[in-house]
Amino acid sequence: MKNCKNNALKCVLITIFCITALSLSTIPVSAAKGDQGVDWARYQGTTGKWGYAHDKFAICQIGGTVDGWNTYDQSTYKTQVAATIAMSRRAHTYIWWQNVTTPQQADKVLDYFLPKVQTPKQSIVALDVESGQQNTSAVDYALSRIKKAGYTPVLYGYKGYLQSHVDLASLAKKYPLWLAAYPDYNVTVKPNYNFFPSYNNVGIFQFTSTYVAGGLDGDVDLTGITDNGYHNGDASKPITKPTAVKQGIVADNTPKRDITAGYKVKVNFSAKRWASGQAIPSWVHGKAYRVQQVSGNRVLLAGIMSWISRNDVEILQTAKQATGGTYTVKPGDSWWSIANHYGMNMYALASRNGKTIYTVIYPGDKLTISGQTTAATRTYTVRRGDTLSSIAGRLGVSVGHLVQTNHISNPNLIFVGQRLSY
Repeated sequence: MKNCKNNALKCVLITIFCITALSLSTIPVSAAKGDQGVDWARYQGTTGKWGYAHDKFAICQIGGTVDGWNTYDQSTYKTQVAATIAMSRRAHTYIWWQNVTTPQQADKVLDYFLPKVQTPKQSIVALDVESGQQNTSAVDYALSRIKKAGYTPVLYGYKGYLQSHVDLASLAKKYPLWLAAYPDYNVTVKPNYNFFPSYNNVGIFQFTSTYVAGGLDGDVDLTGITDNGYHNGDASKPITKPTAVKQGIVADNTPKRDITAGYKVKVNFSAKRWASGQAIPSWVHGKAYRVQQVSGNRVLLAGIMSWISRNDVEILQTAKQATGGTYTVKPGDSWWSIANHYGMNMYALASRNGKTIYTVIYPGDKLTISGQTTAATRTYTVRRGDTLSSIAGRLGVSVGHLVQTNHISNPNLIFVGQRLSY
């Protein structure tokens, strides 16, 4: 797990939400059990990176310490929290905790960070204990301080590391755990409970660091703990409203752009039926279509000429955006953040520029965000022993991309000799 002016930030958040919006207390709320989410550091950019439409929460790094005395801030923390709230998801906080071995060091670090927490009271403030020297008493003391400050204290780490560096059994009796364990580094969409790090009081399971191709931590809430800080787990109803949360709420409450003919939209995975009442085939989910016509709350999708509810699609691209242009890479940008901002697929964006999503981009680089990709359609022939996730990892694309591009109804069922477009 590895500032801009308020008005400017609000504008950025509103724009991001309009383009990328997805369909969407220390007492755990059972309704959130099984919710999946992500955790971010600066590598996920100013507004974070989501894996899937079903993600419900993000845990953002506020900063931390590597020597137990000096602290560092994450410049992306406040904007990530605000963007999470703007997308109607729950935001939480974690602190990198390395070589803090005395209560005096713990006080110095927490005196600095606790006043800076931008998630609501009762939300999670976790200690990321996965490296360096540790001390059980210092960790216990710090988690106790977090609790007294009005937040939900959580201990993060890998089971083996924690057991060898602290008295994990005693800490687990007092504080919920957030444990990480991965069987491999293939793209993993759902937790593998056969590889679950069994222990007492595990509230969150980080089940992969490759939630999507290219890397992203994926987590599952086992107890409803990520509802903490939000009335009934509703991201729009935080217990308290720090500055970043207020900014997120403003963006969330801003009227969303109306859809008109010529727009490019994507069918949400949560969409169940066409406006006619017929079931929507699985291969339609996640696929992009041009809008042929709009009538009231219904949208006619070109190509398949089917009507669907406005609430079952999200805007990917407006008619004006489709004319495109170039974009100059800024510090903190990623293929995902740029593509998401312009309503594009990051794989298409990279291909359009003769690169892959693994190509490093630098501030000042010029990227084409319009026109047709010059790359010919590429195919892969399934071989014995292949799985969709292993193929996705080999090709540098996501499982979802393969599913959508090839209209695969069952991602667990592919055949030797089958040709997959990517």
